[in-house]
Amino acid sequence: MYISLVITWVLFIGLFPVSFFWIRRAWKIIFNKDYSYVALKRGKPPVNAEKYAPFSAGINMIAGVVFAGVILCIVIGGLEYNKWTAIIGTTIWFKIFADFILSRHAHMIERNKY
Repeated sequence: MYISLVITWVLFIGLFPVSFFWIRRAWKIIFNKDYSYVALKRGKPPVNAEKYAPFSAGINMIAGVVFAGVILCIVIGGLEYNKWTAIIGTTIWFKIFADFILSRHAHMIERNKY
């Protein structure tokens, strides 16, 4: 019983830095015009990163806001454990797949130019 409680708290506390990181990344892409975070493949952005910046910022912003909303709903007391862990898990997978698809698409177009 104590192990599951500890894991729940670790998962909940982990939502804060992940949400902050994703929202900050979207902020840097949108407002600071820092395209070094856009569609990364092996740590490098594509040549035309500015073209894919709105998509990358959107992916990060949606995921960060979902996490922040889940945090708010947990604190208010509106979500059960099974529901918020399902939302978090789905959001993480969505973010991983969306970033992967965007990065492969951006770098594929670059590769086909040669």
